[in-house]
Amino acid sequence: MAVYTKHPVAEPPAPPARETTGRLMVRAYSVLCLFAVFGHTAVYNLVGPVGAVVVLAVLTLGALGIWIPAVVRNRPTRFRWRRLPWAALGYAALALVSVLWSRWPAATLLTWTLMAAITVTALMIATMLTWQEIVRALSTTFKVILGLSLLIELWVALVLRHPILPNFATVPPGKVDPVSYWVRGNLFNGGRIQGVVGNAHELAMMCLFAILVFAVLYAARVRRRGMLIAWAVLAAVLLFKGASTTVYLGIVVLLVVLVAALIARAAKGPGTRRAVYIVFAAVVVCGAAGGILMRDRVLALFGKGSDLTGRVEIWQAVWQRAITRPVFGNGFSSPWVPWDPAFDGWILNHGITVFHAHDMWLDVFLQLGVVGVVVMVVAWLALLWRSWFFAVDRPRWDLDDRRPYSALSLLPLLLTVALLFEGIAESAPIMLWGWMLLILLSFKMKSVPLIGVGVSERTPLVAHGSRPRQVP
Repeated sequence: MAVYTKHPVAEPPAPPARETTGRLMVRAYSVLCLFAVFGHTAVYNLVGPVGAVVVLAVLTLGALGIWIPAVVRNRPTRFRWRRLPWAALGYAALALVSVLWSRWPAATLLTWTLMAAITVTALMIATMLTWQEIVRALSTTFKVILGLSLLIELWVALVLRHPILPNFATVPPGKVDPVSYWVRGNLFNGGRIQGVVGNAHELAMMCLFAILVFAVLYAARVRRRGMLIAWAVLAAVLLFKGASTTVYLGIVVLLVVLVAALIARAAKGPGTRRAVYIVFAAVVVCGAAGGILMRDRVLALFGKGSDLTGRVEIWQAVWQRAITRPVFGNGFSSPWVPWDPAFDGWILNHGITVFHAHDMWLDVFLQLGVVGVVVMVVAWLALLWRSWFFAVDRPRWDLDDRRPYSALSLLPLLLTVALLFEGIAESAPIMLWGWMLLILLSFKMKSVPLIGVGVSERTPLVAHGSRPRQVP
């Protein structure tokens, strides 16, 4: 008969540690907030503008209710004020001050409130969740968007058999411009699909983000990797049906950056890495020059004209207004408020008022002038610089320089590059989910530069392998 000795060689058996209910609730709430931002157009199309404002306000108040007590209770260890993304916050401060000279003050205050709400939510998530939990939350968010997109496309194509308008409004008699529809029902024909977000390009971007997240989780050897492959296949199919030229070209850029990062990781010694940088810089310069010289041929491959689907006309109109106030701009508004007299009917696309400049840098120049462009350049360059070395530098906090890389450390770099490329033809990186990722990634990398290590990180929940030593 087994007898429990008074001199055991190990700790007595105990059940595995479980997540506390509070921790699980914070993670679930973070997913809800991420979905409200990444799927903002879905919320807007479902409950209308007033409902979307109410949803965002409630979620922001909830984020403040979680974040502020945590900061007050654990300020010395959990929240580091000096590590805040000050360049991005400086841009937000400039945006608020611009109400003093704004040509559209009401739109400035309204859209700045939206920016502030997203900023608070991003800081809350970065403070409360570890790196592994953030990646898991993003994974869950994109799974929800992909799943809902497939379901609503199937419902419209097979059950309703006719397109639907936002808020399920009754389709008026006569011809309706396809741009007005929430979902057109093109899943089983050659047309582009919009998914639950109601926009083909935005759906393609969500699919691209999802593939990046699923890929790093797969490389981190998480459990149920077969399901990750299935979700990635679904994302690839929806991305293809979204048929966004910007996303297709962005995938090529991301592959080049990924190869460069992996080569830099494998480089031994600063001399080898310096050579990698020189070669990579030459490739970037040659690629950019070739893209400019052959842009008409490249665009023709994707069925696009030299006017970039009307973007050239939009850029010309924005530039003409922007140069009237080149230093501090005309006033912040991201996105443009379509019912404001300054924007209503200014630039039309299919009879609908355009709500951004389709280029983040031109949009910033219009709103906050050269000063705003400089601040935004600093914010994005800081994020790009930090995300690059976050990805290619070996994790090290003592004399041991042989620790393995984490696959998750590649994600901030890939997301940053995707957003910067997106900013060439869209203004998304300066609003909604683009702004969310700028604040979230900047603050998290500054405050927690090592995945799974430090007082702000808990026991790794994703990456397998030996547990790193906690460093105070």
